[in-house]
Formats: sequence, structure tokens, C-alpha cells
Amino acid sequence: MSFFITSEVKKVAIMTLSGELDSLSSREFQAEIEKVAAESPKDLVLLVENLSFMSSAGLRVLIFSKQKIGPDLSIYIVKPQPVIVETLEKTGLHHSVNIVDEYSF
Repeated sequence: MSFFITSEVKKVAIMTLSGELDSLSSREFQAEIEKVAAESPKDLVLLVENLSFMSSAGLRVLIFSKQKIGPDLSIYIVKPQPVIVETLEKTGLHHSVNIVDEYSF
């Protein structure tokens, strides 16, 4: 799922991820990111409260997001489970994303 909120200040893409982000579901996630990239958002907000697992394929899509949309993109990971935070920290991706409890527009 993805949707946009556009204001005079910036474009925001919001996606809800739930279940497991593995090699199979990451393909769908990447397809959504490709659609989102066409809108050139400034923020990509991932609502992941109900995401229980993220494989290396999911991590690659996060990296792909930055490459596809551009270096000015800010990625917000909202309410991640501890296992997701641990995965981001182990790979060093926590330095490239914003891990937050909520996103303010």
C-alpha cells in the first residue's frame, strides 16, 4: 500500500508494511517504490509496526529507494519491532534512515 500527501512544503510517500519482508514480498515492495519514485517525494514514511521480519532482500529495497528517488530522500521507519531495529543496526543502515515512534507532517 502506498499513498501520497503533498503540501506546499514537501511531498510525502507513506507505505504500510506488515508481516514478513522477505525475498518474495520485497519484489512487490520494490515495484511500489518504483511507482513512488515517479512522484519524487522528499520523505518516504514506512509504517512498520506490524512488520515482524526483514530479510536482506528488504534491506536492498531500502538502499534501492535512496538510489532510485535520489540523495535528498529521507526515509522514516515508524514504530519498528526490536528485531527490525536490530537488523538495521547490524547492517549499518540505521545511519541512513530515521527510526522514529511517529512521523509528523
